[in-house]
Amino acid sequence: MLAHAHDQVYLHARQHGIVLMRPLARAFALAAPGAYLVLRGWPFSVPGALALAVAAAVALKAVWEWERTHLVVTRDKLYVVEGTLRRRASAVRHARVDRVGIDQSLAGRVLGYGTLTAGELEIAYVAEPRRVLGLVEHLAA
Repeated sequence: MLAHAHDQVYLHARQHGIVLMRPLARAFALAAPGAYLVLRGWPFSVPGALALAVAAAVALKAVWEWERTHLVVTRDKLYVVEGTLRRRASAVRHARVDRVGIDQSLAGRVLGYGTLTAGELEIAYVAEPRRVLGLVEHLAA
């Protein structure tokens, strides 16, 4: 991930946990009726168990993707690294960043997340975006 062994990492973070809200709500929406069907007994327990398994898979996939997505700020670059088997990294050099900005909705301001734009790189759901913005501006100067 780092270009050189002497690169200093200033920030290594995940996306804000809000990215888990929708998939976990979907998982709960599947799990609640699934649990109800399991508790009703045979023959409803089979589709109920299937609904619980799908709910668990939805939740696991969401948490896994969140865990495997990282924002890294080094002395020279801003990276977004994602994936498990197939790793994908997008980066922008601080020297090439002509503009840096954040976009925050009302919910983003209240909960502490936003979209960070640095040059051509746009990163959604950045936790503490003002702090990251200040760091990138400082390193780009």
